[in-house]
Amino acid sequence: MNVMRAAVGAGLFLLVAPLLAGCGGGVPPTSTVTTDSAKPSAQYQIGPGDSLDIFVYHAPDLTVNGLPVRPDGRISMPLIPDIVAAGKTPTQLSKELEAKLAQYVRDPVVTVMVRSFVGPFDRQIRVIGEATDPAAIPYRDHMTVLDVIIATKGLTKFAAGNRAVIIRRLPDGKEETIHVRLDSLVKSGDISQNVEMQPGDTLIIPQTWF
Repeated sequence: MNVMRAAVGAGLFLLVAPLLAGCGGGVPPTSTVTTDSAKPSAQYQIGPGDSLDIFVYHAPDLTVNGLPVRPDGRISMPLIPDIVAAGKTPTQLSKELEAKLAQYVRDPVVTVMVRSFVGPFDRQIRVIGEATDPAAIPYRDHMTVLDVIIATKGLTKFAAGNRAVIIRRLPDGKEETIHVRLDSLVKSGDISQNVEMQPGDTLIIPQTWF
């Protein structure tokens, strides 16, 4: 009986411990608190550079795989030579394509799937400076600066990580500078520096002084 109670207790601890760990961390002092209405939508919006698979049910001649979204945000496919895709969700684009194909196909059913993700410019995170692979990466809901560092393959040996800054454009058009100590985060595990990112943020990682 005691063995059974011990096993049950251990199981409950394994379930509860991750929840307690998530609640135990404090809010990073440099993070910005937003209301639910101000949080970015979790639905992915198509952007220039994305690659789309467009499937038209019962119309294989209209189905297109690996269709690139042009820099102007538009796509071209059979019977529809020019349509804006950027800034729309795959569902929104599917409905618009169905409406345009209706004059050629009876009751068209279109499915749009994003094969590779870049996202619209205003929802990208830009990383410049001493990241191993500086890049513009698509924003994901609740993305943190640590996620960004992992996506850009870490810091170079010349990086002054503790002098890094996030440049954030505010709704009123002004810019906010958020200092973040990346060396403390990556090398020392200082989770208070794991700032939550926002769409359009730019992370600047300067070079160390010799």
